[in-house]
Order: sequence, then C-alpha cells, then structure tokens
Amino acid sequence: MNYEIRKANPSDAKAIFSMICELAEYEKMTNDVIGTAEMLYDHLEKEQVFAFLLEADGTPVGFALYFYNYSTFKGRRGLYLEDLYIKPQHRKGGYGKKLLETLIATAKAEHCGRMEWSCLNWNEPSIAFYRHMGAKPMDEWTVWRLDESQF
Repeated sequence: MNYEIRKANPSDAKAIFSMICELAEYEKMTNDVIGTAEMLYDHLEKEQVFAFLLEADGTPVGFALYFYNYSTFKGRRGLYLEDLYIKPQHRKGGYGKKLLETLIATAKAEHCGRMEWSCLNWNEPSIAFYRHMGAKPMDEWTVWRLDESQF
C-alpha cells in the first residue's frame, strides 16, 4: 500500500474532524466533542493548530494534530501532540510510528526543547506503542484542568 504523510491544509479539516469523531468514539468521549470541522478549518487556517495527514492510496487514514507550548525552564517552545489517530483497519502497519517520527523530526527542526502528549491510562495498545518508541510516562506529574464552564 502506498502512503504519504503531508502537512494538513485547512481543506483537510473535514477528513481530520471525521477521524477526531472516530477517536472520541474509541475513547468513549463522544459527548465531549463540541467542536466542528468548520472550527478546525479556521484554526488550521490561522495556524493556531497544525496537523499531519496520513494518506494510504490517496485516502486519509490517520492524522497527528499538534500545537506549540513553551517551557520557561528550557527557554524554548515545545511541541504538544494533542491527538494521533490511525483508522483501525490500518493499525499495525507502521503508520503510527511514521507519524510520530514525522513529529519528532518537526520538533527537532523547530528546535523544540521537548515533545509531550497525554494518553488515557486504560489505553494499553497506545501505552505499549509509546514505550516502544522510547517515550517515558511522567508519573510524578498530575494533569490539572479547568473546563470553560469554570471561567
């Protein structure tokens, strides 16, 4: 199967958003999806978020959506991976690894001080994949959140 990883354009928003909805279903979080493909289009266009699109034989089958944060300790920005998703029928083909390697190369080229992401504790396949790629969990940190209804 021929595949290509390319930087996503705003015109890819519908395909990416469709996969975001699939990811939400997998994570049992469909009720949390309140964004829209139009919102994603706008954010990609304004470069508030960035994405790589993975296409197999010209069909979108995965994506990695990211943005930049900043480390005061390192004095440099970091790359934060918000979502990495491969359609179920295309998993185990090395596509996730290729997407993660593309992100790592991007972080390196952009002189980022670090690259981070979150993973649900029950998602054993993803945890095993990230460990295989050399990533380490930050067990000494707890993620804290304020939802928009709280501010």
